Amino acid sequence: MSNAAQAGTGIGLRGAARIAVYAPTYGALAALVLLLVVNSVFTPNFFDLNNFRNILLQVAPTVLVATGMTLVISTGGIDLSVGSVMAIASAVAATSLDAGALPAVLLALGAATLVGAFNGALISGFRIQPIIVTLAMLISGRGVAQVLSNGGQLVPFSNASFEYLGQGVVAGVPTQVLVMALAVGLAIFAMRATAFGRYVVAVGGNEAAARLAGIRVHRAKITVYALSGLLAGLAGLIETARLGASDAQKVGLNIELDAIAATVVGGTPLTGGRATVVGTLVGALIMQVITTGFVMNGISYAWSLVIKAAIIIIAVYIQRPKVA
Repeated sequence: MSNAAQAGTGIGLRGAARIAVYAPTYGALAALVLLLVVNSVFTPNFFDLNNFRNILLQVAPTVLVATGMTLVISTGGIDLSVGSVMAIASAVAATSLDAGALPAVLLALGAATLVGAFNGALISGFRIQPIIVTLAMLISGRGVAQVLSNGGQLVPFSNASFEYLGQGVVAGVPTQVLVMALAVGLAIFAMRATAFGRYVVAVGGNEAAARLAGIRVHRAKITVYALSGLLAGLAGLIETARLGASDAQKVGLNIELDAIAATVVGGTPLTGGRATVVGTLVGALIMQVITTGFVMNGISYAWSLVIKAAIIIIAVYIQRPKVA
């Protein structure tokens, strides 16, 4: 091979290496920008302010759940129970509102956090695979929520203070969007600027090495699952407040799939050891923009599911371990 050919090959390899490094981080953002450009051309009124407001309203619960999922996945785990945790929080709040909005919210969030911590304790303490523990909780948690709501009946309520969580507006910004922004901001700070964030990533990168380094792996795992439960519970309260009723059979149904998709598309690998909360936010927006664009163009929602599935596969392929 000539020197020129070798040089060209070297440049090509270096270019491929750069793509491999930056694609997981900036690929989701580039995809979101591309989707916005495409919709600006083919979707009438897509850039209408009310449309963007609706996108943020619809994506807020998913972002909350996906933020917790990002923490869990970064430890090498998974949490399939988040939808059922949302239902539990919804049922607890709706059946406790006679005591007042604040006690009902605190009780619901406490219950959701305890469920998450219980998942973490089983996974870490008994070394049961996360997918098994959280799958069991997905099934049983939905049942608990239905028991709390008298066999899964719709539980309507009228409480202006509680409903403000899902229907209120602060300085023109919906309350749930502000809650989403606060949760994402705190998660970014925790992962980037605290020892906790470093511990979480270290556990996902190499649990044995993290333990030898003095990191309390058991505590870290319980904490991330507890936070996942807390954020899922908060998302459940927002959904319940927005609807003005608790529906234990439908609140949070299948949201775990959207949360995992947003996390993976955003650049957090399922193998753990890395977390990008901003990427998760971008991933959730990608999924919602696809759905909104299809609906506004009169295209069947089923096709948006196909596109989402293809994006997930591409994201996982990009993040696959590189073999030397």
